[in-house]
Amino acid sequence: MLQGAPAAVLAALPGARAVGGAVRDALAGLALHDVDVAAPLPPEEIARRLTAAGLKVFETGLAHGTVTAVLAHEPVEVTSLRRDLVTDGRHAEVAWTEDWREDAARRDFTINAMSLSATGELWDYFGGRADLAAGKVRFVGEPAIRLQEDYLRALRFFRFQARYGRGAPDPVSMAAIRDAVPGLARLSIERVWMELKRLLAAPDPGAALALMAE
Repeated sequence: MLQGAPAAVLAALPGARAVGGAVRDALAGLALHDVDVAAPLPPEEIARRLTAAGLKVFETGLAHGTVTAVLAHEPVEVTSLRRDLVTDGRHAEVAWTEDWREDAARRDFTINAMSLSATGELWDYFGGRADLAAGKVRFVGEPAIRLQEDYLRALRFFRFQARYGRGAPDPVSMAAIRDAVPGLARLSIERVWMELKRLLAAPDPGAALALMAE
């Protein structure tokens, strides 16, 4: 069960859930570091409710539906459920939604698309738990579409393959990544380098780096 600031955030926001990496790592039995939360509320209402509950709130990414709540020096990013309106391979214009599946469908990989309630109930719309157990990194839905939304996901695939993948990579994902390589030129050097550093920080990045060279 979550404690501290994440627990306080979930208690303050009806229907909120922990999302993304914290859920993935909890299921993998790994230590939790940052816990992100999503809620079926617009960001202004999220900020109002968190403030009323006694948390400090900072508007760190309001245009994208994100605020940061802080309790006892522990920050938690809280984001409204979103759907994409326009994507250009680097950024997205979004609108708020109350549909959890719609929000999960815009995430990158199945293992990152799960959500968990304060009571421990898991929502897994795309088979992320089974993929995590099998050591399989797969895009949510159609890989080519996920890559066109943000070409950085091509590099993210190898980072997650290095940390969570076992055995041969998903062939459909690999084929889509090869087709998406020209799109990497649209990304800033800073974003590419940050992703590469995260890959190199994996316990054993060698196999993933070899895949990138194919």
